[in-house]
Amino acid sequence: MDEAGRGALAGPVCVGAVILPGDDPALLRTLSGVHDSKLLTSRRREELVPLIKQTVLSWGVGFATAQEIDALGIVPANRLAAGRAIEMLSCFPQYLLTDFRLELPELDVSQTALVKGDQKSLSIATASILAKTARDQHMRERDQEFPEYGFSRHKGYGTSFHRMRTLALGFSPIHRKTFKVKESGHF
Repeated sequence: MDEAGRGALAGPVCVGAVILPGDDPALLRTLSGVHDSKLLTSRRREELVPLIKQTVLSWGVGFATAQEIDALGIVPANRLAAGRAIEMLSCFPQYLLTDFRLELPELDVSQTALVKGDQKSLSIATASILAKTARDQHMRERDQEFPEYGFSRHKGYGTSFHRMRTLALGFSPIHRKTFKVKESGHF
């Protein structure tokens, strides 16, 4: 499992979950282009999604909205999104490998959270691509509703452009309102 959007100022947090086949000797070759989603271009991530979905035994993507993040806090909202991703799997995982800070203590399943897990684990890297592409698509769709914020451009992250637009326009319905805008233009 891995997440996308944890540090964004707008939009949901998204968690991807995958179960890889354990008995496929060609798996590393088949998914050789899969790496940490942050190290791939947007285009390359999008190209890998169909291959990932064909190759894994099961996959799921879960979201927690900006409103849920504001109400619960980012860590519980991240766990909520992770639970939703797990619910989408066709079978319950026997063990969870997660990227660092994505522990799920409420689940009765053994798990390991790896620092830079998306760079060390094929399953975490695969989940990171699914999470990142699903969240990016969601933010492109929100850009059609709120074009003045430029969500297609920055996907809700705190770029200078995004901070300036938010200072000028105020929060949109998909902004995380628990973030406060300072006069300097920083959240």
